[in-house]
Amino acid sequence: MTALTADDTVTTSPAPKAQGRRRLGGRSTPNILGALGGFLWLAIIIVPIYYVIITSLKTQADIYADGPLALPANPTLENYVLVLQNDFARYFTNSLFVTVVATALTLVVSLLAAYPIVRSSSRFAKGTMSLYLLGLAIPLQATIIPVYLLITRLGLYDTLWAIILPAAAFAVPLSVLIIVNFLRDIPQELFESMRMDGAGDWRIMRSLVLPLVQPALVTVGIYNALGVWNGFLFPLILTQSPQNRVLPLSLWTFQGQFSVNVPAILAAVVLSALPMLAAYIFGRRYLVAGLTAGFGK
Repeated sequence: MTALTADDTVTTSPAPKAQGRRRLGGRSTPNILGALGGFLWLAIIIVPIYYVIITSLKTQADIYADGPLALPANPTLENYVLVLQNDFARYFTNSLFVTVVATALTLVVSLLAAYPIVRSSSRFAKGTMSLYLLGLAIPLQATIIPVYLLITRLGLYDTLWAIILPAAAFAVPLSVLIIVNFLRDIPQELFESMRMDGAGDWRIMRSLVLPLVQPALVTVGIYNALGVWNGFLFPLILTQSPQNRVLPLSLWTFQGQFSVNVPAILAAVVLSALPMLAAYIFGRRYLVAGLTAGFGK
């Protein structure tokens, strides 16, 4: 028994040491260059945001007295009050209306277009996907003259609908692509089981597709809302009167109105960025799932 125990000790004791050596040998070295690059990229992103926020809390005299990145000696909200008193609420309401309506219109059209592409067996439905892919290759700037002529002949010039309709139309191709790839991930057995229960297309859309495609809809909604909210070309070309002005165009006019009043301009920038920041915080967990759906196959 003593010899057996000793033998067991001799044969089993080197194993943990060998495993420990493998763990030490397999340990990767720190990626110092990657870490430095990550910190550099973080600084590139954070420093402008930091500058915008602290400058919006400074007075005009503090900008010239202190350095550009120095904290405000006497923080003030006068710049925000000044912006809010100069029709900022009207511009904010116009942007909110345009963004919500254009995004909702894009989601409805894209979902109704993506469903037959995935479920229909007709050649026409499959061929429409090529048209949407072609729409991705057409830059917005190249179509501004035809869009202007179309809007004026429809009698929509200098209205909020002149911004909504083109913005929704240019957002449909990418939205259809994302939703189509997400719909293809839904198991076919679920569609077949609902068909066997006598459900039609509208019932399937309401009871099956809408709950399962929610991450893609949130992704498309946030992405398109950012594009519409920050859009500058359509409001500049297709609107004219101040009552139909949206936030991106109002920031441009604030720059002329306040001339060199940099804190007031940056205060308007901060206020205009808050709604999209809230939208991102609300839907951030859906973004990766929606954008990568179907592309890993």
